[in-house]
Amino acid sequence: MLKGFRQFLLRGNVVDLAVGVVVGAAFGSVVASFTKDLLTPLIAALVGKPDFSAYAFEIHGSKFLYGSFVNAIISFVLVAGAVYFFVVTPMNALIARSHKEPPADPSTKKCPECCMEVPIDARRCAHCTSTLA
Repeated sequence: MLKGFRQFLLRGNVVDLAVGVVVGAAFGSVVASFTKDLLTPLIAALVGKPDFSAYAFEIHGSKFLYGSFVNAIISFVLVAGAVYFFVVTPMNALIARSHKEPPADPSTKKCPECCMEVPIDARRCAHCTSTLA
């Protein structure tokens, strides 16, 4: 039973998925830090507030931090854009390149005497009436 579980874990798809999740989480934290530490202050400088993530409103003592929500949306858009442009687009191009269609079988051949195109199954040239092999 444990042998089967070990084979399942060591199968390529599971390991690839685990690596992808770990790298994705690390990349997500980098983008979140970029949004919080660089992009948000830039947007806040344009708007005039010193800290964009501090935007909030209060209703009956409950604080709604919509600035943090905007940060999360910006982080999501940046991660989705990076994944699309740096992973999905190159993979689609690679797959499209690898799926080249084989050339079609020829439907004509050249007559050895007059060099005109004749059907591949022809036994005589329609142009010079020579016998074809």
